[in-house]
Amino acid sequence: MPMEENKIVNEYTQDGSMDLKGKPVLRSKTGGWKACSFLVVYGIFERVAYYGISSNLILYLTKKLHQGTVTSSNSVNNWVGTVFITPILGAYVADVHLGRYWTFVISSLIYLSGMCLLTLSVTLTCLKPPKCHEMDVTKCEEASTLQLVVFYVALYVIAVGTGGTKPNISTIGADQFDDFYPKEKGLKLSFFNWWMSCIVMGSLFAFTVIVYIQDNVSWSLGYALQTIGFAISIITFLAGTPFYRHKLISGSPIISIAKVIVAAIRKWSVVVPQDPKELYELSLEEYTKKGKFKIDPTTTFRFLNKACVDTGSSTSNEWKICPITQVEETKQILTLIPIWVATFIPSAMIAQMNTLFVKQGTTLDRAIGNFNIPPSSLNAITILTMIITYILYERFFVRIMQKLTKNPRGITLLQRMSIGFIIHVVIMIVAYTAERHRLCVAREYGVIENGGQVPLSIFVLAPQFVLMGIAEALLEGAKIEYFYDQAPESMKSLGASYSLTTTGIGSFLSVSLLSTVSHITKKHTQQGWILNNLNASHLDYYYAFLAILNILNFIFFTFVSKSYVYRAEVSDSLEVLETRLKERTTTGFSVRTDVKQLDGLGDWNPH
Repeated sequence: MPMEENKIVNEYTQDGSMDLKGKPVLRSKTGGWKACSFLVVYGIFERVAYYGISSNLILYLTKKLHQGTVTSSNSVNNWVGTVFITPILGAYVADVHLGRYWTFVISSLIYLSGMCLLTLSVTLTCLKPPKCHEMDVTKCEEASTLQLVVFYVALYVIAVGTGGTKPNISTIGADQFDDFYPKEKGLKLSFFNWWMSCIVMGSLFAFTVIVYIQDNVSWSLGYALQTIGFAISIITFLAGTPFYRHKLISGSPIISIAKVIVAAIRKWSVVVPQDPKELYELSLEEYTKKGKFKIDPTTTFRFLNKACVDTGSSTSNEWKICPITQVEETKQILTLIPIWVATFIPSAMIAQMNTLFVKQGTTLDRAIGNFNIPPSSLNAITILTMIITYILYERFFVRIMQKLTKNPRGITLLQRMSIGFIIHVVIMIVAYTAERHRLCVAREYGVIENGGQVPLSIFVLAPQFVLMGIAEALLEGAKIEYFYDQAPESMKSLGASYSLTTTGIGSFLSVSLLSTVSHITKKHTQQGWILNNLNASHLDYYYAFLAILNILNFIFFTFVSKSYVYRAEVSDSLEVLETRLKERTTTGFSVRTDVKQLDGLGDWNPH
């Protein structure tokens, strides 16, 4: 009889997974690949929808809504920035109020409504200004207030929708595998491989097929296909509902950090005792029961230790006294901030790909026989380069460096990031050189004033897109892994959001830089560096400025990274890597899996 009871218990998941009604779920009937196959379909269509908008948005704003170069670039970056900032709110709602599933469902419907409105705005004649073929868009009839309001409302409704879908969909995928069941824990690795592959496939389809339809066939058809595809993805996701596993609402790590800071400030005059045993802490049994790691007190950010001092107040008031582990978790998150700040500038450089780089492409010869390459399709070069770089890095570079450094990762995460920082400097130098050459050819053929096409192949821009792919593979990959792995175990989602928000902040920073440089140069020179007519502009000066900014940022990164101490290697990620390195040494064969895949971070974003 006891054996039968144990068998029944073992059929249920051991990680606390529930169904939507809050009941334990059977392992055989839920989760695993059966559930994840629905999520993978969603991932493909959603990436097509998002990149179909973002990659070509600047061209619609200039060609159809008749906005200037600076205005349209800033509009794109403001929207992208919002898309990558709203997930903080979406994660909070999921963690504290609705749970991941319902937050995702509601947000995806908001996302779809935005897509429908956007499709209408590019389709209905009354929602678009009249066609204009002037090279200088300032001479065209401006879009009316109604037309702009409808278009931007649609864009920002989509941004709100992504806020709830982006941080939750890949986490829902991770929830489908029981970490307490070895077979399923191994299958989780395959899910994230497939998940990232889907993102790549969706991105490539958007950068090639969708942008070609938008540029050469019809904007209406392009957006309609994206909207229909996204609707199919939501239906597919909902169809998989009976097979999903769900985790209980756990509370927001941001609230936990706020409690520590408030408690420390309230006791700013209290003296911290020298003996750590006098500080407030929960029992080991309490942490074991919650599945958390107990952390010993440190002297870093010693002021926060005041939150642990028991002044006789009730320990039930979490805003007055916090256990040591909660304080140390807060410290670990705070120590990531300097590195986080250093990633803002590279993220601002990535923002150039969908704005100024694409705008440059419109001035060049895009013909290959009878086929015209959409300028936005150059982003596909970046994606392909990223894939190749990942393969070469994992299969060759890491293996060589493992033998030299004895480090399971080959080189440290911060060293990998530093290579990406250096490449970003090179990117802007190459972009500066390419733009100087483009302007020289424009002057030679007398197309400066009229803003005509420069008789130069669009592939003159290819090197900067290739370098961007290499930089993203190294820096962005390491950034995701670093912030996730170095965050405390109970705040992994917050650590992951660090890497996500850098893209948003970088986009807003790009807006600030472009607007400031444009304003200052117009004020102190006759024309300014960035005009609607790129042939009469000086983007080369702007790119040189960005190169200098990257150099200064690299110096700052070098300074803060030297003083950084790796803190959060408490997960089994490094242990797994060490085991695989030993296996490679003894058997001559192994496949290395990134820590972000091992620990369940799968929402990778090319841009």
